[in-house]
Amino acid sequence: MTHSKAVPGLLRRINERAVLDAVRANAPISRAELARETGISKPTISVALRALVEDGLVRETAHDPDRPHYGAVYYEADPEAALVLGVDFGARFVRSAICDLAGEVRAREEMRSRGSVEERVGALASTCRSLLRKSGLPADLLEHAVVAVPAVVSPDDGRVSDADLPSPGAADLRGLIERQLDVPVTLENDVNLAAVAEQRHGVAQDVGDFAFLLVGAGLGAAVVLGGNLHRGHNGAAGELDAVRSGGRDDDDPCAAALAAHAAELAEAQETQLEAPFEVRELFAAARAGDAVGASVVEEAARRIALHIVPVAATLDLPLVVLGGSVGASKELLEPIRRLLGEWLPFPPRVEVTALGETAVLDGALADGLDVTLERIFERRVRS
Repeated sequence: MTHSKAVPGLLRRINERAVLDAVRANAPISRAELARETGISKPTISVALRALVEDGLVRETAHDPDRPHYGAVYYEADPEAALVLGVDFGARFVRSAICDLAGEVRAREEMRSRGSVEERVGALASTCRSLLRKSGLPADLLEHAVVAVPAVVSPDDGRVSDADLPSPGAADLRGLIERQLDVPVTLENDVNLAAVAEQRHGVAQDVGDFAFLLVGAGLGAAVVLGGNLHRGHNGAAGELDAVRSGGRDDDDPCAAALAAHAAELAEAQETQLEAPFEVRELFAAARAGDAVGASVVEEAARRIALHIVPVAATLDLPLVVLGGSVGASKELLEPIRRLLGEWLPFPPRVEVTALGETAVLDGALADGLDVTLERIFERRVRS
């Protein structure tokens, strides 16, 4: 008896989710177009739409003026049914944004990371309140927050186990943030979320297997296999900083190591560069023909290529995407591609991220939208 009741309910939820996903992807869209898009019958489409409209997830909207409409009623997802907070909780900056269910960013802020983790979480709570005011929407619409951290996040309990967030309270960072924001929080590794954003909106769209390599103040990677993030048993897949343990300093491609290399070169070569040899200045000097800048670019390419080789060779990846203050420099592409062509029988295609410094935050918002829709559907089922 229970089984016979459960099956229709499950089918109804599946149909409603399929209709909502189709509306979100193709709005404005009519009943007839939804039937063609989903393969669901028109009567079932009508039932699903009625339920979604009653629950405030879908609303009627104007038709596309550039397309014939024949008097049909058109629908779109209600973007103001819920809000999502995305946070890039970085070592130097905290970038935050609130988006609606259509993925439109309603407010965005950036602040420098100062003080202990507890102090930064307190500042984040204040930023969240500011973002909600700027959005012009009720604060109780905030449904979920996804926070990207430069750390290993346990897939079992969400606890942080990396020293990039030194603080007695950092291990239970999720609980700390949830208490301050008063909404459910998902913690995720920052490079993992950059890969999610690249898969949704960047050069990795429609690519099932790829790696995202972030090179900046630190070094990390995310691996996507079969269209899904591969986190590993401990959530530490792609932690290339660990691979460097016991290695030589002259294999380090991060910003501080490149600055030290530039300082050594500047002692022996004529250059317009001066300490502290910032990454942007080094790459700008290379473009202007400075010998030290050009040497640093070649060396950075060699060091990055060294870290791509084991990942690409082990997984036979078709694509590697580079990001970060060092990795996103287009000057690196030609020498990296050349080296990989010499070292590997099947070198991957190497591209620079299309999303720039917002990749991590974009990934947090995208992941938050997915989680929020699931939460809304679970709540509808319970009620």
